[in-house]
Amino acid sequence: MKRYLKLVNFEINRAIKLFAGLLVIIAVVEVAGVIIKSRSYLQETGTLSKELSVSPAEYIQRYGVFSFLDIITSMWILAPIALSAAAMLLYCFLIWYRDWYGKNTFIYRLLMLPTERTNIFFAKATAIALLVLGLVAFQIILFPLEQAIMEYMIPSDLLSQVNYIQILNSFWFLNLIIPDTLSVFLVSYGIGVLGIFILFTAILFERSYRLKGIFMGIGYIVIASALFLSPLLIMAIPSMEFMLYPMELLLLEMALFLAVTALSVYVSKFLLNKKVSV
Repeated sequence: MKRYLKLVNFEINRAIKLFAGLLVIIAVVEVAGVIIKSRSYLQETGTLSKELSVSPAEYIQRYGVFSFLDIITSMWILAPIALSAAAMLLYCFLIWYRDWYGKNTFIYRLLMLPTERTNIFFAKATAIALLVLGLVAFQIILFPLEQAIMEYMIPSDLLSQVNYIQILNSFWFLNLIIPDTLSVFLVSYGIGVLGIFILFTAILFERSYRLKGIFMGIGYIVIASALFLSPLLIMAIPSMEFMLYPMELLLLEMALFLAVTALSVYVSKFLLNKKVSV
């Protein structure tokens, strides 16, 4: 356990510059977006009020009020979140390949450590998961601050107050990244961890068999994903949509989740111990 935790700490330290850079980009772009969108709304309100010669109350009656939902569903917020998600996906590859293609081919030293090689697999997966959760936590902290900036800039009579649940449910992408219930959080991020395991296994196929391993890795991703999603795919067929009760479907998906996770770990362990050599 101690060696595993050291490996996790090592991987986190290697990613800290990328992580800090993403935090800066998210904060700068989103806060700039809040300011720009708020100013744009105030300018539009003032211009239309003068052109139409109407009071603020009449303007609100005609065009409605502004809310944080108008900001949060804009590209100023969604683009940095999408960028972070893409960066973490890319880092799933980088966390392995830089060990092979770095200056000192670090993978040789890593595989010769006096520890189970599966600890390397789990340490890298844990590091990715912690980085993602760190980004999500930062975004959760940032939303109230951004809403406070908007409320400071725009008069209260032009604003509509929204609660945090409305914010999270305003766009499917936000609700996926920041679930509003514990059960949805566990499902979303459980599937995310499974995705990391499947992707890591595919990468190890490529590292073990090179050109042939690319096709083996792609095949593994397709097979593992199809196996996990098979009940949903079957029930998507009109004649099969009522084949399982919701609880039966949930239990079956949980069983498949555990099965595919165990398969990915087992295959990765085999590849690390028998095929990936120093």
